[in-house]
Amino acid sequence: MPDIDTAPVLEVRSVGKQFPSVRALDDVSLTLDRGEVLAVLGENGAGKSTLMKILAGVQAPSEGEIFVGGEAVSFANVEQALSAGISLIHQELNLATNLDVGANLFLGREPRRFGLIDSQAIEREANTYLQMVGLDISARTKVGNLPIGKQQLVEIAKALSTHARVLIMDEPTSSLSQRETENLFRVVKDLSSRGVSIIYISHRLSEIEELADRAVVLRDGKYVGQLAREEINHEKMVSMMVGRDVSKFYQRVAHQLGEEVLTVRQLRTPAHPQQELSFSVREGEIVGVAGLVGAGRSELLTTLFGVTPAVGGTMAMPGLDQPPQTAKEAIEAGIVLAPEDRRLAGLVLAMSVKQNVSLPTLRRDAKFGFLNWGAENKICQDMIEALRIKTPSDNQVVQYLSGGNQQKVVLGKWLAAEPRLLLLDEPTRGIDVGAKEEIYKLMHELAGRGVGILFVSSEMEEVLGLSDRALVMHEGRITGELSREELSEDAVMQLATGNAQSV
Repeated sequence: MPDIDTAPVLEVRSVGKQFPSVRALDDVSLTLDRGEVLAVLGENGAGKSTLMKILAGVQAPSEGEIFVGGEAVSFANVEQALSAGISLIHQELNLATNLDVGANLFLGREPRRFGLIDSQAIEREANTYLQMVGLDISARTKVGNLPIGKQQLVEIAKALSTHARVLIMDEPTSSLSQRETENLFRVVKDLSSRGVSIIYISHRLSEIEELADRAVVLRDGKYVGQLAREEINHEKMVSMMVGRDVSKFYQRVAHQLGEEVLTVRQLRTPAHPQQELSFSVREGEIVGVAGLVGAGRSELLTTLFGVTPAVGGTMAMPGLDQPPQTAKEAIEAGIVLAPEDRRLAGLVLAMSVKQNVSLPTLRRDAKFGFLNWGAENKICQDMIEALRIKTPSDNQVVQYLSGGNQQKVVLGKWLAAEPRLLLLDEPTRGIDVGAKEEIYKLMHELAGRGVGILFVSSEMEEVLGLSDRALVMHEGRITGELSREELSEDAVMQLATGNAQSV
């Protein structure tokens, strides 16, 4: 019999996973001790998410063994993993937006009284877990009415409600503000001190430095090594993950700026109809949009793209003399948007890479009203090559690609449309350091061709490193505009917290 007092809480021995044409995991082993925060690092496609899904009962391994508390286990489904004390917080939200917060927390595990669902017990218990993640909202709030940052916290509270011994967090801060992130760190440290073991996945390496007791690195589905607490630093993590120096991510390239490709005057969005927004973007210019979660940055982009038509103001660019009323109008004018939630709004997950990449250009390339198969094939192959999309073939279903490669497909479909103005909402959300470097190079390359770029990012380093100029928003209004020379973390944060520039 195993000694449950000394056995690891979780042990993975020689686990592998084979998909059609893809070896996602190959002979991976690791251990997790009681109360330990273990970071699992690797580029997109390294096998991190596949391993986590196996541990959580979402997928079965092709080979290998898993032990919980020294006992061999085999999970046929998520419920069995939960019963063993393993809970996974998915990178992409997994909530029922038509239900309230309490119903989501206990969905399928509802407390009952006299055979009926006990709504009062749900509300009472839900409030306990909401307080643990710092959410000051009613358990009766409909999830669909919450911004994505708060939905992410609901997802974390849901995992905590299962009384997990092992909590797997896959990119938990990807949609959180700085304050929410700091609160999450407090929760992680508190859970660890109480003996809960945590597997933490994040492409924000500063988070790993702050939280992890140990870091395990995967590359191309294989275990390549680990770092003890005292060894964890940015340089070592990057070196083990990608095997090359990526310390010069933000080396800016000077671009020749052209005419204004977009001019916005007193634009009012449906989300913040009282606020008037005025700014411009020039050909070849990269303009960052900074601000805290809820500042109205994403809402600005969806209004420019016609998804949520403007309620006032003017907007002009070649081919467009007023704010677009539909996304179709925006696309015809040369405006494209890579949205924050790529799975929900950027891709048709059940369709192939080729079908997704070619969607915006099918009508343009049609011959006599029929699909042009030759043009479709060429566009897809060009984008796969240019963006280094890792896929077994162009017929691979998009939902089976890693997050970074899904984002590249989103970008590829719009680049094929040859836009004048590229709108990017959190373009590197959930993307590894190597893929980030490729996205940054692509942005500079497009700017060099004269494309105007307006991008939203919650990562300060991106705004400071990539922007020729930055707009900073607070509560739906632009509180200031910073030139390249004026850009600094302090200047951005002053404006992001409502300290408007003096004129």
